[in-house]
Amino acid sequence: MSLRINHNTSAINSHRNLQANQTNLARTLEKLSSGLKINRASEGPAQLVISEQMRAQIAGLNQAIDNSETAVSMIQTAEANMAEINNLLVSIRQLAIHASNEGVNDEVMLQADQREIDNALATIDRISSQAQFGNKKILDGSRGASGTTTGEDLEFVGATLATGDSRETGFDVKITQAATKANVYGTTALTNEIIKAGEELTVIENGRMATYKSNADDTADTTVQNLRSEIDRKGLDLDIRLSDTGTIEINHRKYGSDYGFQVSSSTAGVLSKVAGAINLSENGLDVKGTINGESAIGNGQILTGVKGAKCVDGLSIRYYGDGKKMQLPPACEVADIEVEETGVEEPPRPEITEDGLSVGRVFVAQNSMKFQVGANQNQTVGISVENTGTENLSRGIANQSGFENLSDLDVTTFTGAQDSLKMVDEAINQITSLRGSLGAFQKNTLEANLSNLRIANENLISSESIIRDVDMAKEMAEYTKNQIMSEAATAMLAQSNQLPTNVLQLIG
Repeated sequence: MSLRINHNTSAINSHRNLQANQTNLARTLEKLSSGLKINRASEGPAQLVISEQMRAQIAGLNQAIDNSETAVSMIQTAEANMAEINNLLVSIRQLAIHASNEGVNDEVMLQADQREIDNALATIDRISSQAQFGNKKILDGSRGASGTTTGEDLEFVGATLATGDSRETGFDVKITQAATKANVYGTTALTNEIIKAGEELTVIENGRMATYKSNADDTADTTVQNLRSEIDRKGLDLDIRLSDTGTIEINHRKYGSDYGFQVSSSTAGVLSKVAGAINLSENGLDVKGTINGESAIGNGQILTGVKGAKCVDGLSIRYYGDGKKMQLPPACEVADIEVEETGVEEPPRPEITEDGLSVGRVFVAQNSMKFQVGANQNQTVGISVENTGTENLSRGIANQSGFENLSDLDVTTFTGAQDSLKMVDEAINQITSLRGSLGAFQKNTLEANLSNLRIANENLISSESIIRDVDMAKEMAEYTKNQIMSEAATAMLAQSNQLPTNVLQLIG
């Protein structure tokens, strides 16, 4: 065994081990006091990067949860206002039914009904214009896709969240086929001989049948009028008239290929081609065309951009074609109408060619509501809320009174009361459909997403905890070991420092 005094290697070694143990002990104390396994990047560079990314995701998820809960509150506010509009529409419908009781009502009663309806309509407009969430209006159309059109025969119907914004230049509308109604045009005039022989006329539409058999006292006009009365009484959605040549013309009241009817007559050509046979009406046509040069689907008079179209996805317009919004009066009122001859011929309308006819432009302002419901970019959802004002409800509904929208309701006449019922029913359908859309958005999008976010947040926190948080039991065991090692190293350092004194025994 050699003894040296200039360098105490054993003491240096003991000191090095003591420093290492003290460092480990300090790190263990830091972990126990912070509760974190990784307090600085040097303790686990890769784990730190992963955990910090997870922390960013967790913070994003927490905010997305708050966003979704706020969005649910906003949707509930909008739906609550629509529920009150729905109640008002039901009240208006009840008043229209009361006004239709023509045999009992007098002028004072009808005026009272009309005043109450006007008040209810004003309340609907007030709710639509004032309903808001915070300072944001939600039912005045500013939270949806609104639009206008240029062109005599065009009308904006609606747009969705997917529809592009075109408020400056607009989308060109080109029509290749105008919509028509299903019809039957008789080829044999309804003469007195046919009427006196007892002509039996039958019309069937949507499972409902109207039949009238003429008698000797009838004329062509009364025969058609009596059949019209049967059609109205049975609820068939058809119009019938006697042409100038004495033939019968029947048209469906709705445009498009989805609607049709059947006819039969006991004389060939009056309605059916063969006596006693049942013939189908000539099918109506759906409008065809393009919007902004992109494909669109026609349904009756309404043309809608196809799903996936770049700019016009969900955009709907109505093309009236010839006779925009023209309502023919009942045949019994035709004789009372005087036609003023001005001597000025209307300019002919341009014809639709195979290449299509540009009929105007539609301008869309896209202001649909969008919600950030995820922790990352583009994780958004949205919904478009239409204007629920009376001028925006029940537009484009054919009626004899010439009502263009719900705000025009007038129940002071029997015809007006009946048409008001039709308009209110359509408005109720629109509001309930919109409420259903909001409810589906809340339930299937926002609330389902909320549940998913909470689960994802829980799992992500658990994963981040595994990487970042310290196991206290394991770290206490490590602390105890480091403490013992530090005490042992201290003792050994003391012993190592005593080794050089053994040289004194050799000198003595």
